[in-house]
Amino acid sequence: MIVGAGIGGLTAALSLHQAGFRDVTVYERAASLRPLGVGLNLLPHAVRELTELGLGDRVAKLGAAPSTLAYYNRHGQQIWSEPRGLDAGYRWPQLSVHRGRFQMELLAAVRERLGPDAVRTGHRLIEVDADERAHFETADGPVTVAADLIIGADGIHSALRRQRHPGEGEPIGNGLTLWRGTVRAPGFLDGRTMIMSGDAEQKFVAYPIGPNLINIIAERRGPGFAGTGADWNRAVDPEPIIALFEDWRFPWLDVPGLLKAADEILEYPMVDRDPIGSWTSGLTTLLGDAAHPMYPNGSNGASQAIIDARTLAFHLATAPAVTQALDAYEADRRPATTALVLSNRRQGPEQVMVLAHERAPGGFGHIHDVIAPDELTEIATGYKKAAGFHPSALNERPSLSPPVLDAARLAAVISPLRRTLLTAARAAEHLPEIPDAQIEILRVLPRGVVAGPGELADRLGLSRPTVSNLLTTMEANGLVERRPRPGNRRHVEVLATAKALDLFDRFDLASGNLVADAVATLSANDRSALAAAVPALERLRDALTLFKDTP
Repeated sequence: MIVGAGIGGLTAALSLHQAGFRDVTVYERAASLRPLGVGLNLLPHAVRELTELGLGDRVAKLGAAPSTLAYYNRHGQQIWSEPRGLDAGYRWPQLSVHRGRFQMELLAAVRERLGPDAVRTGHRLIEVDADERAHFETADGPVTVAADLIIGADGIHSALRRQRHPGEGEPIGNGLTLWRGTVRAPGFLDGRTMIMSGDAEQKFVAYPIGPNLINIIAERRGPGFAGTGADWNRAVDPEPIIALFEDWRFPWLDVPGLLKAADEILEYPMVDRDPIGSWTSGLTTLLGDAAHPMYPNGSNGASQAIIDARTLAFHLATAPAVTQALDAYEADRRPATTALVLSNRRQGPEQVMVLAHERAPGGFGHIHDVIAPDELTEIATGYKKAAGFHPSALNERPSLSPPVLDAARLAAVISPLRRTLLTAARAAEHLPEIPDAQIEILRVLPRGVVAGPGELADRLGLSRPTVSNLLTTMEANGLVERRPRPGNRRHVEVLATAKALDLFDRFDLASGNLVADAVATLSANDRSALAAAVPALERLRDALTLFKDTP
């Protein structure tokens, strides 16, 4: 069960489905899901995960792929610029998209793959009880749902987190207010650049999210204009905000002009929460903003939620037990996101703007007179490493898509493999050709084992007349002996002859040698994979035997 149909929750559903889990349901508080919000950035490490979910092209069509990130001071002077996405050497692009359209694309993919009822709206989580049952409030009354695992992806105001950490209180603000919006306007600079201009007190961000569509974020230390209880969808009068940025007119960008042209301006205080010591309690855990809400410095919130979802699904698919999977998930993600939360409180990569303002508030002749090149590089590189999207590390990291068994492909390999091995072993030892049905009888009669014809029929799933006919032929060929059962001469028992046992010993020896010779021609990785697969193949054999024996 996943609580919350935001970006993290929907990505978790898709990732679990890809990993082979089929009973996955998402419960969402809102009565309906609509394409709300403004723009967001999906960094290359998130785009990699979406691509491995088969969504890369679908998401790319929703927005734009910025090639450059540039930082400026409040006077429009460039502090730092760096390539992004494919231009920076990543194997995946950075994508800038409208949040609501992206969420709707994820929702559509969930319904396509998991079914139309996989997302259930209008369910507000009240609590999870001691038996790991989730209690929801709905328009039709209370609903209780049991689940093997409950994933809280219900955002910064997470009900599950509040239940596990009741004394935490409200999100923590840093005194900054954000105003966000979208503008239909021609592109600026080269049309593919994301810019951040300003300092710790006041800042403006702009980047394209589609043809002639620009996402804007204005930020200033101080109270907002929406009053209490504001959320991302609370619109405010743009005029006071335009006045704050009246002097921010650069040769390459008219900031007040963009603010004036915005469809609407949405206000929200910049908030996060202190990192917590555990996301998991029993068979419940958290991800995304429910686990680690962070300031938007570095444009990393949505990307980290996607990484959470993929990591959790990977461990659930590959760990021996759910509890071990949850431990591994936390070990991978909680320290990394804790570091990011704290780094973003120090401005993250935007620290270069803070330093430029502190050292040259009135501007500079050349940025290197103010900040050394090595210092600029270290700030940018350090954040990428902390966030998990340094190009070399990301490009070389193993996939988070767990191996998914192709049952048809496995079946297509096993049958020819058995025939090939049987033919090769017969040729190597000049063994007579024995029909498969007779081999099956001999397999259940190893040295020292006897059985009645009826027992053989039951074990092999054959009729008694068929077994009787096979035994007659095998006895004529010297492969089995039928004799009266001691103490009950009315019943017959069957055992394999010394000739048959010798043939099987020679066959097993030849088969083992052939397999060893063939395996020696494979790579070390293939040999290791085969060695690790043998116990699973033995269990598969036993499971198939049970299916065969089940009426």
